This record gives sequence, C-alpha cells and structure tokens, in this order.
Amino acid sequence: MKLFVIAAVLAVAAAAPSSYKQEYKPPTYSPPAYSKPAYSAPAYPAPAYSAPAYKDKKYADITITSQSDERNLDGSSQWSYAQSDYTTREESQVQKKMQGVAYDSYGKATYEDVMGNTNKGSSYWVSPEGEKFTLTWAADEEGFKPQGAHLPVAPVHVYELPVAPVHEYELPVAPVHIPFNGKGYKIY
Repeated sequence: MKLFVIAAVLAVAAAAPSSYKQEYKPPTYSPPAYSKPAYSAPAYPAPAYSAPAYKDKKYADITITSQSDERNLDGSSQWSYAQSDYTTREESQVQKKMQGVAYDSYGKATYEDVMGNTNKGSSYWVSPEGEKFTLTWAADEEGFKPQGAHLPVAPVHVYELPVAPVHEYELPVAPVHIPFNGKGYKIY
C-alpha cells in the first residue's frame, strides 16, 4: 500500500506543469583575425602525369569484350570476363554447410556444422610466346585442387619394400630332468 501511495505522488508530481522556463542562449564567437603572411607563396609547376613506366605499350589495345557478375540472395555468385586477346576467366561460388571447428568462450574446440564457400573456376590465356594455357580449379572442404597441363606433377616412385631375412635353424634342446626311482634324477 505504501508503494502505491508513493507511486501516485510521483505520478502527480511528474504530471504537474512546471513554472520554470529554460532559456538557452548559444554562445557567440567572433571569427579569428589572421594577418596576411609577410612572404609570398612559392609558385610550383603542376605535376605532369603520364602512363606508369611499367605499362607495356604493346598491350594498350586490349579491351574487355564481355563481362558478367551475378550475386544471388542465397549467397551464391558467379562472374566472368573475356578480353580481346582471348584471355578468359570465370568463377562461381556456393555456400554450403560443412563440418567445421568452432571455439567457445573458454577456447574449447567443438565440431559442428558451419557455413562455408566452395569455389570453382577456370582461366584461359595465351603467353607472350604464343603458348596456350588452361587452368581449372576447385576449392572446397577437401582443399584447393588446381588442374592444368602446364602444372608440374610430382614424380611417382614405386617403392619395393625390403623383405626381412628368414633364418631357418633349430633351437637347442635343454636337458630334461626326470625323477628316477625317487632317489635322484636321470639326465637325458
């Protein structure tokens, strides 16, 4: 009951109009007065911009002949482009659930389903020497897997495991002690 009375008094006090009028006057500032410098500003010529030194002039006429970029609401996407020198590149990625490691606030690792990206794509280009290259790849939960005829291949070596030698021999026989007439042992 006491709580109800206190709440009612506070509600009446909050609802009562206040006779206090707040008048806010923002401060006024005068702009600073700066004197003109006693020296004249140096006259520098405007910098001359030109093509970078690394730009090769023989590729100046390469243009992009086609380009696409598609982003989907489910997180998947694909994009591609082709150039006038027949260089092409295309790539697509899809989000999917994978088994991953998550860490809680104590640093304990747990295995659970996580969202991850799987990518695949291909590229085609011609080297300055005229050699044609094609590269395809896939990147997923099994890792990055590039494929191309120009990529080096690790040599395959067939190992012949050595066979342990087999020794054929007879173990020596230890002498056997047999009781003889209860008075001693007879050795064979």
